[in-house]
Amino acid sequence: MKNSTPQFTRRTALTVSLGLLTQAPAWSQAYPARPVRILVGYAAGGAVDAIARTIGQALNATLKQTFVIENKPGAGSNIAIKATIEAPADGYTLLMAANALPANMALFQPKPFDAERDLTPVALIGRVPVVIAANVNAPYSTIKELITAAKAKPGHISFASPGNGATPHLAVEFFKRAAGISLLHIPYRGGAPAITDVIGGQLPLVAVNALEVLPHVKSGKLKVIAVLSTSRSPIFPETPTIAESGFPGFEASVWYGLMAPFATPKNIVEQLHAEVQKALQTPEVRQKMTQVGGELAPGNIDMFAKLISSERIRYEKLIREANIKPD
Repeated sequence: MKNSTPQFTRRTALTVSLGLLTQAPAWSQAYPARPVRILVGYAAGGAVDAIARTIGQALNATLKQTFVIENKPGAGSNIAIKATIEAPADGYTLLMAANALPANMALFQPKPFDAERDLTPVALIGRVPVVIAANVNAPYSTIKELITAAKAKPGHISFASPGNGATPHLAVEFFKRAAGISLLHIPYRGGAPAITDVIGGQLPLVAVNALEVLPHVKSGKLKVIAVLSTSRSPIFPETPTIAESGFPGFEASVWYGLMAPFATPKNIVEQLHAEVQKALQTPEVRQKMTQVGGELAPGNIDMFAKLISSERIRYEKLIREANIKPD
């Protein structure tokens, strides 16, 4: 009597195996299998762009794949943020985020996105301090002298920033509250024109990130009177921090970190996180962070997620109380 059960031949097994392979999801392939985009919400040449390119080069080397930096400036970096949120959650679109990510949720109405719902943190990379720089002929050279002058004439001393709601503007607002002083904010469209007017004497102070004022300090056109972070900047090692100047724990630096669309597979997020941690230990990345005046911030994903949440709460309170509106 013949066995009526179908024979499971080698050919059948091969056919089934090939069928399963063709049905496997794309993300199950070795990652990355094609170039990866890192979106930057700022123009080329700035600190965020420089750090993104350095991290991209490090990932190129370790993952043997191209990481392409795409600059999408505009709307306070919201264009790049929204493009990342709307991209497929497959690990091939990342965002080099900064403080604007949590701040913009309170600054723009209606709320343009929810960073904790729409994105997932990959890795915190580092911090670059905001500095307060002054015209070389300004009558104050230290933060204590500025506080004394501001208290003598409340609201009479003006400071420039790259724009309403920009990180340097918000950093000075935090400082004003900590010091109990009143300064007049003059918003510009970018750090360069603000710096130009302070050098020209149109107003005495400017708040920007450390890298932007470095060439002007070296040429003797500006003087840095305060670093708004907990640690001194490697490019301005002689300038005390706000924390050293009577405000322990004061922190208002610019941080940078990689984000991905929310549903990006966990294994890809963890792989990218591990590779970034390796990159932060390389001489090239360390050197670049020093060149832009900052410090590296290695740590786990949960730490980065908690930072974003705490920053959102902090900025919501400041923006509401100071009634800050975007440009």
